[in-house]
Amino acid sequence: MLDVHQGAKRTIHHADALVWLAGQPPLSGCSIITSMPDISEFPKFTLPEWKTWFTDTAALVLTRCPDEGLTLFFQTDIKRDGVWVDKGYLCQKAAERTGHELVAHKIICRAPAGITTFGRPAYSHLLCFSKSIRPEIAKSLTDVLPDAGETTWTRGMGTKACELACRMVMNYTDTHTIVDPFCGHGSVLAVANSLGLNAIGVELSLKRAKKAMSLKLA
Repeated sequence: MLDVHQGAKRTIHHADALVWLAGQPPLSGCSIITSMPDISEFPKFTLPEWKTWFTDTAALVLTRCPDEGLTLFFQTDIKRDGVWVDKGYLCQKAAERTGHELVAHKIICRAPAGITTFGRPAYSHLLCFSKSIRPEIAKSLTDVLPDAGETTWTRGMGTKACELACRMVMNYTDTHTIVDPFCGHGSVLAVANSLGLNAIGVELSLKRAKKAMSLKLA
């Protein structure tokens, strides 16, 4: 483990996320923040095959979050052959299967409002699911984040989006550990540590796992 800001801890598992998740019980004392892999990372999959994989994996992620925690998915829609693929819809399909409810839906801008973009939308979804938690209105946070913040790589979650997700966990739960089973370079983990939360990441790529272990943010 690595000691980081405010005594928080960070653990990285170099492993296949599905295998790791399947071997875990519900992660007591944890909330989950993650971004599920895009079809571009599965060159041998057809679109229907990837949709099935995505929904099944999202359902597995949801089942590993304890009742006292939240599961948050940060996802950007894609376009295939002129047709939009709504990843938020796929997440909700998984949640219906596992008995989770959508308790918050935030929009993260990837480009300023009014700008025309091509291929991918100018926004991402931040979807928050729970079986039992219902956030208090007095603790509400912004619904539209105008800037996702800095990223360490093209598939990374912006630092401001990471902070919003972590603050939702801090506002709405008593959990003190963030788990990201597809952690990439570890932006979510680094932001969680900077806020005093412990963090656990899982990453298949050894190079990215090493980056996730060492990443520090200003």
